[in-house]
Amino acid sequence: MNQVIVKAVGLGTLAVMVVLGAWRQPHAADAKTPYPSMAPLDQYLIADRDVEIALARSAAPESISRDAEVMVLGRHGYETAVKGKNGFVCVVERSWTAGIDDPDFWNPKLRGAICFNAPAARSYLPLTIKKTEFVLAGQSRVKMFESLKDAFDRKELPALEPGSMSYMLSKQAYLSDADGHWHPHLMFFVPQTEAAAWGANFPGSPILASVNPEDRMTVFLVPVAKWSDGTADAN
Repeated sequence: MNQVIVKAVGLGTLAVMVVLGAWRQPHAADAKTPYPSMAPLDQYLIADRDVEIALARSAAPESISRDAEVMVLGRHGYETAVKGKNGFVCVVERSWTAGIDDPDFWNPKLRGAICFNAPAARSYLPLTIKKTEFVLAGQSRVKMFESLKDAFDRKELPALEPGSMSYMLSKQAYLSDADGHWHPHLMFFVPQTEAAAWGANFPGSPILASVNPEDRMTVFLVPVAKWSDGTADAN
């Protein structure tokens, strides 16, 4: 099971998922990569804003997402579509929140619905926004990560706050061609540390981890039993 999970963390934190975003085992980016470069921007956008809002909210239980801020992706970056009142922020991450060697990095089908708690909204979400800014400015995959390194070095991105986490419970999300929406899970964001610090990736452990040096963090994932609509994960 660990192998499947490590493959699926490409987004979100897209994740990346996965970041979702942000985290698969590395694959060399070469001519066989099905998505060698960025597709036309329209393929990454969701034309109906209400559809994107609903997808973003599906990342967390309705009791949380109904009062969350919702951001949607426009032609110039993420913008607030719904103001929130509980500190949570829900968004749909796109493929470029994945790792630098992820074969889905430019996959326009990816939709990583994710809902951040307040600490993550303040300290992780700016990373997604900054990556999106670089990509929409026309930067290549390699150039984007170079720009990201410069942004970290100049302290233009905040340090991760303690308690930063997110929900990724959307049955409608699409995190990779290999795994679709994968499993409902929680994600915890911490400064870069070894997986063993949490007992992650050990046989029988329910916690999985991905160390992301480009993002200067480690992401811990905990699969859960139900999707945000309350139905059981049957996979």
